[in-house]
Amino acid sequence: MTTLKTKVAIIGAGSAGIRAYREVTKTTDDVLLIEDGPYGTTCARVGCMPSKLLIAAAEAAHVSAHTASMGVTYPAPQIDGAAVMARVRSERDRFVGFVEDTVEDWPEHQRIRARATFVSDTELSLSDGRKVLAETIIIATGSRPAILPFFESFGDRLIVNYDVFSWDTLPKSVAVFGAGVIGLELGQALHRLGVRVTLFGRDNLVGPLTDPEVLAEARKNFSDEFDFHPHSDVSNHRRTDTGVAVDLDGETLEYDYALIATGRRPNVDKLGLENTSLELDARGVPVFDLHTGQCGAAPVFIAGDANNIIPLLHEAADEGMAAGYNAAHYPDIRRFTKSAPISVVFSDPQIMMVGETHRALTERGADFDLGSVDWSDQGRARVMGVNKGLLRVYGERNTGRFLGAEMIGPRAEHLAHLLAWSLQSRLTVAEMLERPFYHPVIEEGLRTALRILNANLQMGAMPPPRCIDCGPGA
Repeated sequence: MTTLKTKVAIIGAGSAGIRAYREVTKTTDDVLLIEDGPYGTTCARVGCMPSKLLIAAAEAAHVSAHTASMGVTYPAPQIDGAAVMARVRSERDRFVGFVEDTVEDWPEHQRIRARATFVSDTELSLSDGRKVLAETIIIATGSRPAILPFFESFGDRLIVNYDVFSWDTLPKSVAVFGAGVIGLELGQALHRLGVRVTLFGRDNLVGPLTDPEVLAEARKNFSDEFDFHPHSDVSNHRRTDTGVAVDLDGETLEYDYALIATGRRPNVDKLGLENTSLELDARGVPVFDLHTGQCGAAPVFIAGDANNIIPLLHEAADEGMAAGYNAAHYPDIRRFTKSAPISVVFSDPQIMMVGETHRALTERGADFDLGSVDWSDQGRARVMGVNKGLLRVYGERNTGRFLGAEMIGPRAEHLAHLLAWSLQSRLTVAEMLERPFYHPVIEEGLRTALRILNANLQMGAMPPPRCIDCGPGA
């Protein structure tokens, strides 16, 4: 049996693994990147990019929805499902190709195509019969859709988001289960592309939102547009001769497919972690330090979706950097700061969350207040005919520090960045209000919410502009 020795072994060539490799090779070339599937990231292959391609087509089909009040109308869109999906697949393959080319340009002796399982904290067994002895190991194995046994009765008509992006054309109907990010984005996009869609949720949740007022606004917006059941009992469902059937409120609803979007699970269950000294949490994920990536005191690090914390590309890349640096410099371990939390859902209206959520603030007993703006009356939003939604911003009493925000409304992806940068810069609400706001722009709605928050925090009146010619004490 061949045994390979290396300083660092990385399991997984996705966003986290690729970033970890780049960081390790700044210090040493003694590294092995182990992958048993295709190179490339969840984002490029089955996540961010193909979903945004589908959403872009849906937005094009829906462009006339808010223009009638402006005196501009269009004929009904002609949607060519085959052409829509051909572009999704073609552009998706282009994005994936860039990642594959990058990895395949790395030295061949540093890449292994095999499945790896742990024999001990520093030893791996490969599916090709070889072994790897490493000084340090990085787990960057990503995640996959979680499918509850509850849905197995759908048989071969059960699909996940991966399957959607392989379609040759659009189906006539889809039942979507799960009103999280994936279910909401794909469900609305398919509806706008002419597919008959019903979205079944649980516990009245919409995406990642926790603020009760924003949640209520989100439920209203999406329920007004398409068939959305925020909390539904669909215990009786099955495969039929032609598709799937769901019994709801005494009525039988039939669809071509059942799209399951009820969460994801980390790919750590087949790594042989029971052969290591690592402490595992309730889901079988190694307990690790958020700022170093290290699992306990072992020479093992974890990054990306495999750690089951924040399944976002930029978070995976940052965690890959930290894990790569520490694995290469072990036992010299450094702690790295985390970026301000930021989350965006590319629905319409868009959803965003920054910093601490309303639920997190409430649960920790934070002394906070809030400000809000209703987008229905915001100037620029009304001009563009996209005046739907609600923004709520949170600040800390006594200090005036900005804490976070939740929103459904126009251009949320851009407002999220402004707020995340402000949070990471540790600005107070008053300092945020000192920054310029152009007129007329969506950002003026943010200023309104911040002004209300600042008043509610009772931090005093806003100071006048600073006088640059005045002497001390003037």
